[in-house]
Amino acid sequence: MSDISIAGDPLAVPHLLPPVPRHPVTVAEFSGLARAVAADRERWEPLVDYDATTRWYHLLDRGPGHELWLLSWLPGQGSGLHDHGASSGVLTVLRGRLTERSLGLGGERRRSLGAGAQRVLPPGHVHEVVNDSLEPAVSLHLYSPGLTRMTPYGPVPAAASGSAGPGAPSGVRAGAGTGG
Repeated sequence: MSDISIAGDPLAVPHLLPPVPRHPVTVAEFSGLARAVAADRERWEPLVDYDATTRWYHLLDRGPGHELWLLSWLPGQGSGLHDHGASSGVLTVLRGRLTERSLGLGGERRRSLGAGAQRVLPPGHVHEVVNDSLEPAVSLHLYSPGLTRMTPYGPVPAAASGSAGPGAPSGVRAGAGTGG
């Protein structure tokens, strides 16, 4: 009998391999990930910046099957009416208050979203997000799969006519150090 026979198959060593990292796959898990990031203020708060001409954004994280974007909104800034293509989304308000206007079969609906509020957005969900308060706001946007397309509807603000880079939310300016 050889040493290999005693030790077993040297190629069958699953106990020696690191476990495959688990990543979110359900809406509840993505929502939980967004809430965990929202609670970790030290992770996102130092990165927040504001731009008087357009929304500011920063790609906070990209993982298997998702992207996390940090956005800031000064009073009066909005996204314009749009969808996120084939991506699902989770919108979490981190600071301030945002108003979401969505369109569906039942007509137009408006929701006021304060800090801690979260919205789950299915693929093709048509909406607009606006800071119609008098204070700045910050939000976290999780997209799964990662955002590759935003379809604008109706009038689009002048700032949204240019591209902020591949995969970037339309009508926003990249923050310093984001690489795009």
